[in-house]
Formats: sequence, C-alpha cells, structure tokens
Amino acid sequence: MAALFPRWSDSVLWLGIAVALAAVVGLPLFLMAWVRTPYATGQYDPVEQPVEFDHRHHVVDDGIDCRYCHDLVDRSPFAGVPPTARCMNCHSQIWNTSPLLRPVWDSYFGDRPIRWVRVHRLPDFVFFDHAAHVNKGVGCESCHGRVDQMASVYQVAPLTMAWCLECHRAPERFLRPVEHVTTMGWHPDRPQRELGLEIKRRYEVRELTHCTACHR
Repeated sequence: MAALFPRWSDSVLWLGIAVALAAVVGLPLFLMAWVRTPYATGQYDPVEQPVEFDHRHHVVDDGIDCRYCHDLVDRSPFAGVPPTARCMNCHSQIWNTSPLLRPVWDSYFGDRPIRWVRVHRLPDFVFFDHAAHVNKGVGCESCHGRVDQMASVYQVAPLTMAWCLECHRAPERFLRPVEHVTTMGWHPDRPQRELGLEIKRRYEVRELTHCTACHR
C-alpha cells in the first residue's frame, strides 16, 4: 500500500511548526524592541515650529534663564509656554523689523496665541510633575539635553519607562544643587555620587519605583 503522504511532508510539517513558534515568540520580541527605538519614540526627530526660535542665541548670547520663558517649571506639573507678550518685552525694541518676527507680531496684535508644536510628549497614562523634579535637583539638561546648543529643540531622551526608572532607582547619579538646575553644561565640583547622596539627603529625595508614582 502506498504511503498516504509523501516523504517530504514531515519536513514541511516541522518547518511549519518552527515558523509558527518563531512568529509567536519573535513577533512580540520584535515589537517590544521596536517601540524602544528612535523610530517609535521620536528621539532626535526634527520639529518644525511656527517661529524660528533659536535657543542658542537666547540662552548663550543673551543669557536668558530657562525660567524666564518656562516660568511654571518650579511650581507646576507643566513647564509652561511663554505668552507672546513676554516675547515682546524684548522684541518690541530688538529686531523689531525682522521678517522672522512676523508671526510674533501677528500673534500679539491679533490676540491669538502662537501654536507651538510640542516636542516632548508622554502618553496620557503617564503623570509627570516638572516642579517635583526641578525642586529636588534634577537639571533641565538631564531630560532635555543641551538646549543651549540647539538651533531648534528636539527630543534627546527616549522617554521610555526604562529610561525613567534608571534615574528613579538611583537618583544620586543625576542630582545637582537646586541653584544649578538650569545651568547648561554643569559639572560637579566633586564625585557625582558623593555630591548626589548629599543632595538626596538634603532634599529628601525618594526612590519612587512603584507603579502609582507615575501611573495614576
């Protein structure tokens, strides 16, 4: 009696099983890896804004502190975006004929806010409080990078949960004196761990790694 299936059918069966197992295991692993890449997180992506605001000029050349524009950063969950009137504090006198400032003038005289494009975006299920971090000695550049060297601000950190937990598990590696939170290019005057542990005790910084610290 002839065989019901040809000899190569066993090879096809085992190949099919191997492909199915690879898909069941490999696809989730691939997706877990992909969501952590810059393609998914938006890291390093250029962001076009309605006004060509050069942070290098304002921070380095003019010496403007981060909190002049982002004035809610140390007393609110949100850093805040400056109203157009604050831009006009300087630009009513400086570069007031530049065509680059036309959107600012239109916003000011038309009483319409400038629609800035958000650069750092967290999922809706994540709670982040700027004031809680700034007032405990987490510097702006720890999360936002050297904005004083950026013509146009972009996201330098992946903003993944693993990245956040890296700091939450050992905050002493990143802490600095509160008076230097906005200082770009700051370096400790002694070993970071030694200074960080001192600041951690001084500001009563806790290692918050439980879920409800960020997911509420």
